[in-house]
Amino acid sequence: MRVVLTRSSEDAAAAAKRLTALGFTPLFAPALSIRATGATPPEGSFDALIATSAAAFTVLAPERYAKLASLPLYVVGERTAEVASRIGLPAPRAIAPGAATLAALVCDRLPQKSRVLYLAGRDRTGDIEAALAAAGHKVALCEIYEAQAREAWSAEEADAFSTSDAALYYSRRSAEIVVGLANKANLAEKLRSALHICISENAAEPLRQAGAVNVVVAAKPTEAGLFEALKQNAGAR
Repeated sequence: MRVVLTRSSEDAAAAAKRLTALGFTPLFAPALSIRATGATPPEGSFDALIATSAAAFTVLAPERYAKLASLPLYVVGERTAEVASRIGLPAPRAIAPGAATLAALVCDRLPQKSRVLYLAGRDRTGDIEAALAAAGHKVALCEIYEAQAREAWSAEEADAFSTSDAALYYSRRSAEIVVGLANKANLAEKLRSALHICISENAAEPLRQAGAVNVVVAAKPTEAGLFEALKQNAGAR
């Protein structure tokens, strides 16, 4: 079964390896590309470091993160933890399945009025900052990367989407962008008929609005949940 990954190419490599191990053939039609903003982690004393994406640890040279190695680390996702470890940061104190859970864990484990450094992307909901601030913590926000929407797929990427048996979606924004990219590549009919596996109902909504009829939402909003939903639906295709 040919499965297209719509996340950025920077994030898709590890997912592709996991798909291959499960017996699927990974294809690539990214909706986003990761770019450094030029920001760097600020100087100062902090009580914890948080990140919700592996991109937070890929946009700078590894040595630029060295001064953060002494901070307790809290992250979303195994992939983020793996990349952080690869550049020399400590094992996370907690690996959360999503941003809301991460905020709750940090609030539960840190004393009030802690100073938290958040390596973030420019495009985000802001829920973590709000939750930490409401709990009395001070958040130092460093928008270290941005996920830019792709303007068009290459011919190879469009072919990957058109020949896939299923597509995986990790966010609402990615799904919205894929709808536009598919229409631009004259693949609207494929979009409507393809099997779409989404990490949440929120991510599924743009696909349904575009007329997709085979939309499945993972039981758990994690990559493992996505893969489990894919396995459960693979036999029906």
